[in-house]
Amino acid sequence: MDKPKRWEGPLVLETHLEALGPREQGKVRDIYDLGDALLLVATDRISAFDLVLPDGIPGKGFVLTQLSKFWFDWLGSMKDAVAHHLVSTDLSKFPEPCRRFKEILSGRSMLVRKAKPLPVECIVRGYLSGSGWKEYRQTGTVCELPLPAGLRESEKLPEPIFTPSTKAVEGHDINITFKKMSEMLGEAVAEEVRLMSLKIYKRASEFAAARGIIIADTKFEFGLDPKTGELVLIDEVLTPDSSRFWPKDGYAPGGSQPSFDKQYVRDFLDSIRWNRQPPAPHLPKEVIQKTSDKYFEAMSRLTGRVL
Repeated sequence: MDKPKRWEGPLVLETHLEALGPREQGKVRDIYDLGDALLLVATDRISAFDLVLPDGIPGKGFVLTQLSKFWFDWLGSMKDAVAHHLVSTDLSKFPEPCRRFKEILSGRSMLVRKAKPLPVECIVRGYLSGSGWKEYRQTGTVCELPLPAGLRESEKLPEPIFTPSTKAVEGHDINITFKKMSEMLGEAVAEEVRLMSLKIYKRASEFAAARGIIIADTKFEFGLDPKTGELVLIDEVLTPDSSRFWPKDGYAPGGSQPSFDKQYVRDFLDSIRWNRQPPAPHLPKEVIQKTSDKYFEAMSRLTGRVL
C-alpha cells in the first residue's frame, strides 16, 4: 500500500456560509439547514476531554467525511442493508447555493436527510480500554455489566458489549444502563438500536481486521425518520473521532495500545498534566502533524484510498 500523502488543502476551523442560512456548530461539524435536508461540514477542529482545542488537524474533516461515506455506502450495500441518512457527498448533486463554496465544501461535506436524533450515544466495546478499563479495575464491571475476572487492559472481550450513554449538549456524557435507555426510548426502539449497533460493529470489525485495524470500540448515533418512523444511522460512522482504532500488527494486551485516532492527542495532553479545564492548550507542530498522519493512515488502510 502506498504511503499516505500529507494534506495540502486549506485548514478549515469554521465556516461562514451565510448564503446557506443559519449555522449550528457541534464540536467538529458546522451544520446548515437547507429545508428538506441538512448540510454537514466536517471542519478540522479537534476536541479532547469535551473541549475543542485551539489548533486544528490538517485534513481531519476530509478524512471524517470520506470514511463516513465509505462506511455508509458499505453498510447500505449489504443484503440486509442498514438505513442511513447520507444522500450524497457529490457537490454537483447539492442544492445550487452550495456549489459556490466548492473550495471549502469539496471533500468535507455531506448532504443528509433529516432525522429526529435519539438522545443517546450508542457505544459498542469489543476490547477493554479507556473508561471501561478504569471501571473494570475498580468493580469488575463495565457500565455495570459484569465481566470475567482477570482480564487485562486492552484485552478482547468474550463478546462485544453495548454500553449506551446520554448525549450531553455541553460537558460530559454519562453512562446509562440499557434499562434506563429503554425507559427513555421505549423497549422496542431500544432493543432495535442495541441489535443494530452490535451488528454494525461485528461486521465492520471483521472488515477492518482484514485490513490491519482493530476497532476496539466505537460510537453510533441513530435517529428516526420523521415521515416513516424508520430507524436511521446518522452523524458520522466508524471514524477515528468516533472509534478507537489500533494497528493489528503488534497488538499486545496488558497495556495501552498505539492508535490511529485522537488518543494520541489525549496522551499528549495528559503528559503535560493539563487539568482538562478551559482554556485548552495549544498543540506542538509535531503532535498536530503526527495526528494528521494517523488519521490519513486509518483512511488509507480501510479504504485503500491515498488522498
